[in-house]
Amino acid sequence: METVASIMSELESMGSEQIRKTFARHGAPINQFGVKIADLKTIVKRLKKNHDLAMGLFNTGNSDAMYLAGLIGDETRMTKADLNKWAKKSPWSMISEYTVPFVAAESPHGWELALEWINSNRENVASSGWATLSSIISITPDQKLDLKVIRNLLKIIAKDIHRSANRVRYTMNGFVIAAGAYIPELLEEAKSVAEKIGKVKVNMGDSACKVPDAKTYIEKIEAKGRIGIKRKTARC
Repeated sequence: METVASIMSELESMGSEQIRKTFARHGAPINQFGVKIADLKTIVKRLKKNHDLAMGLFNTGNSDAMYLAGLIGDETRMTKADLNKWAKKSPWSMISEYTVPFVAAESPHGWELALEWINSNRENVASSGWATLSSIISITPDQKLDLKVIRNLLKIIAKDIHRSANRVRYTMNGFVIAAGAYIPELLEEAKSVAEKIGKVKVNMGDSACKVPDAKTYIEKIEAKGRIGIKRKTARC
């Protein structure tokens, strides 16, 4: 039977110094093995969804284990308390902006919690909120989305993005892209907001990563005729 201890041992054996250094440059904490995402997905194929194991792995505080937890977490069993705990305990952007949104967006509580999280004064929680909203937009049919709320959020971003916390700026920018890319009715509004906010400056750590220009990014998707094409799942 798979246990947290057995999975942790497996993760440790898969880690590499090169990946640890790469993650560290992006802001990862010391508590990590440095496992490639592709290698984590080989474990996912075996484990499938496993709520209890996911909870135990996340609780280790190890970055690789936490990311894996998001890939195998059962969104139908996640409570609001569970999701709030994950958002608050996220140690860096890979967890707060991917792991937490992966599960939250697919859970029944994602929309409600994300709207609460974006108002948090904690950078990791607020960034989880914006990333979760973007994920929800990417997988939910437009007729099931509250476009009035999304329009209001675009207005908030236009006004507040440049004075928001570092990673919050990044995920706000991502939300503008998601609104324009996945909701045809909001395409022009999203491009207008993107043009208004212009270049978004984010400290990306000691890496070559750059913040995408939202208007350019949306227009590239538009040129490919892919506006409005939804994702099947939030997890990737």
